[in-house]
This record gives sequence, C-alpha cells and structure tokens, in this order.
Amino acid sequence: MTGRIAGGVLACAALMLTAAAPPPSASMPRHSSLPRIVSLNPCTDAILVEVADPAQILALSAYSRDRASSSLPAGVADRYAVTHGTVEEVVTLHPDVVFDGAFVAPATADAYRRLGLRLETLGTQRSIADGLRDVHRLAAIAGHPDRGNALAWRIEAALAQSAPPPGARPIDTVLWEWGGMVAGRDTLIDDLLGRTGFANMAARQGYAQADLYPIERLLAHPPRLILTVGDDRALHHPALRAIPGTTRADFPAGLLYCGGPAMIRAAQWLADVRRSLTDGRQ
Repeated sequence: MTGRIAGGVLACAALMLTAAAPPPSASMPRHSSLPRIVSLNPCTDAILVEVADPAQILALSAYSRDRASSSLPAGVADRYAVTHGTVEEVVTLHPDVVFDGAFVAPATADAYRRLGLRLETLGTQRSIADGLRDVHRLAAIAGHPDRGNALAWRIEAALAQSAPPPGARPIDTVLWEWGGMVAGRDTLIDDLLGRTGFANMAARQGYAQADLYPIERLLAHPPRLILTVGDDRALHHPALRAIPGTTRADFPAGLLYCGGPAMIRAAQWLADVRRSLTDGRQ
C-alpha cells in the first residue's frame, strides 16, 4: 500500500511539473529526430558539447560551472543552462535522454523510468580505451556518430603528439590528491601518465585508486616529480620542498577523471611538464 501511495504521489507530482513547465524550445522541435538531452555528469557534459548540437543540450550539470573541477574549457558551460540534478528540474526541461554517472540513486532512476525518460549512465573511465568508447557511445546516442569518430581521432592524435621520444626513460612520478590519496593502478590518469612518458610510482608499489599515500613514503622514496591535485595543506608540506632532485607541479583537477576531450588537454599538459624536466628547465 505504501508503495502504491508513493507511486501515486510521484505520478501526480510529475503531472503537475509537466503542466507547469514551459513549452519545449523552438530551437529543437519536438518532431526532430535528434534527441533533446539533459546531462547531469561533468564527464558527459564535456563529451556532449563536442558531439551534440547546442540546441539538443537543454542543460549541463552545475559542476561544469565550477572552475576548480570542470573538465570544460573556461566559459564553455556559461553558454548552456545548468541543473543541479533534481528530478523536478529535469522533468520541466522535457528531455528525451538524461545522462548521468553510474551512481544514480535507485529511486531517482526509477522516477525517470516512471516518467518515460531514457536514462543513460556513464561508468568510471579507467583507461584511455574506456574514454574513447564513451565518446563513440554518446555521439551515437546524440545522433552524430561522425562527430564521435572525429573527436576520437583528435584524442588519438593528441596522445601521439604527447608521447615521449623513442627510448626515453619514464619519469618516476607520484600524483598526490586531496587528503593524501593517490591515483594508483587501473585508473585513467595512470594510463595517461604511461602514454606521456611517466612512471606512476604509486601503481608500481601496489596502490589503487583513492589509497592513502603517506608523506613518509614520499620522503623515504622520493620521485622525480610530484603532481599535486587540490590545495590540501598536506600536499604543500614544507618537507616536500626539501627533497633534492624532486619537482612539484599542480595538476589541473578538472583533467583528472574524465576521459573525453579532457584527455587532449591532459596529455598536452603532461607533455609540457615532461619537456620542461628533460630540457633542464626544472
């Protein structure tokens, strides 16, 4: 009985929201064969702005307007409406497809299904191959597989251009995140580090994603390069400046997790750091 009451309340709420919602945008007629999209995940945001028509994108996630974590270049998210991801917000936009991450609450996923909305989720991107597959998948759903092919080609080209010279020795590196966590084995950044000339020491030592990496280990086994993510005080401990032969650089947080076009900028950034080390500038 409780479930039936809850279902009835949800249905009534949906009808009220739909009735109160503004009409669909004239820029993308309802009879168009291209789906109207709401994206609730910063990684799907970054891919969709590359492969969908702007008129198809009814809203991006609010995360993409956060300069500290957005995977989009500055100012891109400002061209779009954004949503904080509530079912109520999504329903008023009348999308055909809703994109979100893999950890959607079951109740939320059920609400979308009851309201007749197609929900597509994006899993954790643990490798460059994962990122390329998601590019092709989202482009196909958006109705522009050719744009997915073009974006994938640009990513591969950027990776090739960012690769180290043949025979170059990988640079021992620790990527140290908020709270002393590391991006260890089986992570997208581990794959990117390897492709751009770095050796992920944490992965080599058996650490996995989000494992804690103590500063004592850094001091006892210093890498050639420490990449810090965030402004956590521990990441900027004075002892790090005293390690001879070690360089520290701040890795852009928005390039850490998403495997779409952000991989282009991440590869280029890493290649610039590698060249600065090998050219004797650091």
